[in-house]
Amino acid sequence: MKLTGKSAIVTGGASGLGAATAEALHAEGVKVALWDMNEEKGEAQAKKIGGVFVKTDVTSEENVAAALAKSIAANGSPSILINCAGIATGEKTVGKNGPHRLDGFKRTIEINLIGTFNCIRLVAAEMEKNVPDTDGGRGVIVNTASVAAFDGQIGQAAYAASKAGVAGMTLPIARDLMSIGVRVNTIAPGIFWTPMMAGMDQKIQDALAAMVPFPKRLGKPEEYASMAVEICRNGYMNGETIRLDGAIRMQPR
Repeated sequence: MKLTGKSAIVTGGASGLGAATAEALHAEGVKVALWDMNEEKGEAQAKKIGGVFVKTDVTSEENVAAALAKSIAANGSPSILINCAGIATGEKTVGKNGPHRLDGFKRTIEINLIGTFNCIRLVAAEMEKNVPDTDGGRGVIVNTASVAAFDGQIGQAAYAASKAGVAGMTLPIARDLMSIGVRVNTIAPGIFWTPMMAGMDQKIQDALAAMVPFPKRLGKPEEYASMAVEICRNGYMNGETIRLDGAIRMQPR
């Protein structure tokens, strides 16, 4: 896909992996709409890249439909969707306070998995209206899973299930959307430096970095962004989940 002049939507675009990807797309000449719940950071990030911010709850059909309409009005029909919106949670199946809270498990699934699918189905329906390129392509979708989808640690039952769901639906959705020329891929990041990580003690950050075989450091948001941009650019990449993790395989704890 030739990126210049295309329109993109980045969920979770106010910070972290989403913000870095929005910046990378903007550098390629893409018009970007940021969807996030954090208005202050979202507006600031949109201003930084000359994009548009729309406060969006990815779990709501009505909210996403409204955000999509605003994004189209500002930037035109989307050719790119990057799904970075999500939450990281931790709770044992049975812990000191008893069994895992069911509402907590449901919320993680609703945001990380159902929210991702909600955006995919509604944005893909708009992509179908795009003029196809020489390969018949009308759009590309990049989702965010996690290495926890494969190597979930203690306390990650909900998080791992939500991310395994994202990885698991990648191929069937790619097959669903092949008839309308929309590619679907997923990135499964390892341990990345994000605003959430920044709040941790430096010793914890160093210990996490030491777990990575090579290079022995945390992943950089711009490395995720680079992968996302290449997936958009490379028209033959479809139906794949790519681990981006420095070869780490997570231990039980």
